[in-house]
Amino acid sequence: MNIMSLPLSEQAILLFAGMVLFTSFSLLAQPRIVAAIRMFAWQGVLLSIVTVMVAVDTGLHHLYISALLTLLMKAIFIPWLLHRLVHKMEFQREQDILHHPVLVLLAGGVLVIFCYSIALPIERLGNSVTQPIIALSMAMVMLAMLMLITRHKAVSQVIAFMAMENGLFFAAVSATHGMPMVVELGIAFDVFVAAIIFGVFFFHIKDSFDSLDVDHLSSLSESDQ
Repeated sequence: MNIMSLPLSEQAILLFAGMVLFTSFSLLAQPRIVAAIRMFAWQGVLLSIVTVMVAVDTGLHHLYISALLTLLMKAIFIPWLLHRLVHKMEFQREQDILHHPVLVLLAGGVLVIFCYSIALPIERLGNSVTQPIIALSMAMVMLAMLMLITRHKAVSQVIAFMAMENGLFFAAVSATHGMPMVVELGIAFDVFVAAIIFGVFFFHIKDSFDSLDVDHLSSLSESDQ
């Protein structure tokens, strides 16, 4: 696909889609928890913008509701809730140190190349502008999984989990132009409940270990033995 031959609206979609992928790399490399929360909020904003652009390009009006739900949940509510929890537990300056960051980022680049190679046959079968976004959405999921594996703080792992869900939503928008509204409302409710449960989980970890490092949970099994 020759990007320069596309209309400006479709080029803008691909540009903002690339910016969404950039936020995934930023989350992977960001050690400060508060900065990671803000970057996750920006990812939600960009994701909602791309969804609106796809709605304008395809004429599918239900995507406007999807974009609104994404903006409210991923860009406003969840970042606000995480900010409030971090400030309440006085972990504003907490960092999640990434061991061997260069190797982790190189692994992220390899995952992106792998996702593009996997999605290339799919892109050749379709003519829609959203076909190249399938590779980006797959890369978002893989980068979020890498972040989930390499981080030790509970907040960072929750952000990785939510970023993974962003990638799955991005895949739905690019592959099928959105899911049925009942499904999207159900997922939004599940994310809302999960955010509250994670908040309760944070307080239990903080009360027990005075830290959000999930590695301390291994001491529970050791004490039982």
